[in-house]
Amino acid sequence: MYAVIMTGGKQYKVSEGDTLKIEKIAGSVGETIEINEVLMVGGEEVQIGTPLLPGAKVTARIVEQGKDKKIIVFKSKRRQGYRKTYGHRQTITRLKITGIEA
Repeated sequence: MYAVIMTGGKQYKVSEGDTLKIEKIAGSVGETIEINEVLMVGGEEVQIGTPLLPGAKVTARIVEQGKDKKIIVFKSKRRQGYRKTYGHRQTITRLKITGIEA
């Protein structure tokens, strides 16, 4: 069984037992959360929401709260000698999917 969930403005296809990297959400490591924004549940029969499925939820456990890889932003202007480098590390949450209910 799989589900398509929406969190942090992005959509993810998940199955039970998957590990998922998403935008940071509140909670501590080891805490169990419920994601109610389920767009679709598939398996033997497919259920599609309009846009969300009422009563469907995905449960997950927070495995890690941390930062992602560093993104380098480099700006320059030709023939001017202007160079500027910025770095950014996005905060992320790693989840382990423990259950899907439809």
